[in-house]
Amino acid sequence: MMFPTRIEIIPSEGIVERVAAAVAPSTPITVTCLPHHGVERTVRTAAQLAGLGYTAIPHLAARSVQSRAELTEILRNCSDAGIGEVFVIGGDRRHPAGPYDSALPLLEDIGQYSSGLIRAGIAGYPEGHPFLDPGAGVDALLAKQHLASHVVTQMCFSAPRILDYVALLRRVGVQLPVWAGVAGAVPRTRLVSLAAQIGVGSSLKFLTRKGPLARKLLVGDHYTPESLVAELKSQPGKLAGIHLYSFNSLDPNPHGTDHGSTATKLLRGAPHGNN
Repeated sequence: MMFPTRIEIIPSEGIVERVAAAVAPSTPITVTCLPHHGVERTVRTAAQLAGLGYTAIPHLAARSVQSRAELTEILRNCSDAGIGEVFVIGGDRRHPAGPYDSALPLLEDIGQYSSGLIRAGIAGYPEGHPFLDPGAGVDALLAKQHLASHVVTQMCFSAPRILDYVALLRRVGVQLPVWAGVAGAVPRTRLVSLAAQIGVGSSLKFLTRKGPLARKLLVGDHYTPESLVAELKSQPGKLAGIHLYSFNSLDPNPHGTDHGSTATKLLRGAPHGNN
């Protein structure tokens, strides 16, 4: 049996139509929030997907929210669209656009303004984060877990690293369900570039070498996560499911290959839902 799987998309032009053409409405869709896009585009895209019957989960980047009034409007728009869950991160802006410099105060206001009716996921970093001191990420999760419903990890290419991270969280008292962040199939060069930008660490270095991990995860010059997912699947009870970073690769035959999209493969026969 496959893990529950949810797919992360980037709110680029035409993505709603592409999701509708390629992904069943039973599959939860999360919508990322990039600094140059802003929160409004993320929430608008999520509302459009919710209108088509998807469980849509907009990302809210704390440093991109310009005011508490804007947050109130965001939550009202989510409620009007039937969106009951968001994913809260600090965000990649160097300087906050408004009153929120990290995820914690945003989570507190979401809980207060929505009267607890909107659930919130939070991010975990198995290999650290360029904006966080070593160890600070786990402390942050401990401080936020009473306001959150689950953890989604940054993408990682090592099943042992992900599972060790979950074990660490349990040891220190973080009991939230954990979704494993897994990159979808993309050209290796693009993946290396993307991962370097977001601070993915040593597991990526293994991917760039001609070692056993690279042999498992590379098909020609393309990365494919099926063996990674199989390793994670072999440890039942440790994870809530797979959070697939699709990079908007949703087509049945990406890159002109006959392998099929990662999303299509992982979702074939998989149970759905938001644990």
